[in-house]
Amino acid sequence: MYIKIESTNDFFARGRVTASLADKELLQNESRIVSFENAEDLAKVVSAAKIDLFRSIRSHSGSITDISKRLNRDRSAVKRDIDVLKSIGLANVRTMSNAGHGTKKEVVACDNQVFMAW
Repeated sequence: MYIKIESTNDFFARGRVTASLADKELLQNESRIVSFENAEDLAKVVSAAKIDLFRSIRSHSGSITDISKRLNRDRSAVKRDIDVLKSIGLANVRTMSNAGHGTKKEVVACDNQVFMAW
């Protein structure tokens, strides 16, 4: 996944190039790009706390409660940050069987590598 800052014009130009390559069946690899129009919008999504959270999830998935304990952070703050990571495709919450106790939710990382560019 790539996270970058780009203008609206650059975004649509990249989309046209990608669509043209796809039409010609010349796309090499699938990649995901999350782009922001300005640094202020990017800063709302990418912070030191969210980066630490993503690294923690990537190294060891778990429940929101488990992750908040591991990071020594408030559970509600971790939940809010996970919601942001989910919105850009960096994390996912999946429902799993919890033997003898119904189900539980587990937070997992969606990408192993994230590149930032601007």
